[in-house]
Amino acid sequence: MERREYDIDIVFNGVRIKKVIIDPHFEKKHSKSITDEIILQLVKLLDGEIFEPREENPPFSYFAEELTFNGKLYRLVWLLEDNQIYIGVVNAYRR
Repeated sequence: MERREYDIDIVFNGVRIKKVIIDPHFEKKHSKSITDEIILQLVKLLDGEIFEPREENPPFSYFAEELTFNGKLYRLVWLLEDNQIYIGVVNAYRR
């Protein structure tokens, strides 16, 4: 399975993000409860927000947060790469 890329236009942690790259890792265990469309909606919830990274390993900063979408709680795990315009979704699942 290959990573999938989508266009988006949000500002996260003061950085304009133009792309979302979704790793298919979530499909191994969570494909019945989450889709690319849900992940994109979760990423849109980050617009205008500021979160502290859980870990930094330059050039990457890693984040993990619980977000509510359509009354359901999800955990989204993503990364930002220094000086880049994308969010890389590492994993996502329903809580």
